[in-house]
Amino acid sequence: MELLTIMLLLAAILQTRISNLRLAINIILAQSVLVAMACAIIGIQTNEVHMYVAALLTAVIKVGLIPYALYRVLPYLREEREIVTKEIMRANFSTFSALLSIILAYGLISPTFMPGVAVVSALPAAVSLVLIGLLFIMTRRQAVMQIIGLITMENGLYLFGLSITQGLPLIIEMGIFLDVLVAVVVLVILTYRLKLSLESTDISLLKKLKG
Repeated sequence: MELLTIMLLLAAILQTRISNLRLAINIILAQSVLVAMACAIIGIQTNEVHMYVAALLTAVIKVGLIPYALYRVLPYLREEREIVTKEIMRANFSTFSALLSIILAYGLISPTFMPGVAVVSALPAAVSLVLIGLLFIMTRRQAVMQIIGLITMENGLYLFGLSITQGLPLIIEMGIFLDVLVAVVVLVILTYRLKLSLESTDISLLKKLKG
C-alpha cells in the first residue's frame, strides 16, 4: 500500500509540470488505476466483497468511461496547451506548492494520534491529493485541466474514505461514482460548447460574457 501511495503522489506532482492535454489525461488515468488497485488490496486484506465491487466500479468508471469522455473531446481542442501567464502559477511554483501540500499533510497527520484509522499510511497521501486537486482548480485556466483537478480531488477524497473506514457501504459508493461520472460528462459537454462558442477552452474568456 505504501508503494501505491508513493506512486499516486508522484503522479500528482507530475501533473503540475504538464501542459499537454493528452498527457495530462494519461496521468489522471494512471492515477485512477492506482486507486482501483488500492481498493483491491484493501479487499484482499479485509476479505470484504464490496471492496472488490468498488475496485471494479473504479476501473469501469474512472479508468474507462471518464478518460474515454475526455479523449473524445480532445480532437475538437486541436491540441490546446495550458496557457501560463503572470496571473497563473508558473510550473515551478505550482510544483513547489504541491510539494508543500504533501509536506504539510505528512507533518500534521501522525499515526499516533489516529489509532482507529484503518490504513494510516494512505491518509496523508489522500489529503495531499485533495489539496493538489484544489490547487489545479484554482490555478489552471484550461477547462480540461480543471476537470482533471476535480478528478484528482475526488480520488483523494475516495482514498481518504478508504483510509478511515476501509470503504463506505456499497450503495453510497455507487452513488458517489454516478455523481462523479455525471459531473464529468456534463463538464465535457460544456467544454465542447465553450470551444465552439469562443474557439478556446480558456475559462478566463468567460469574463467577456459579463454584462
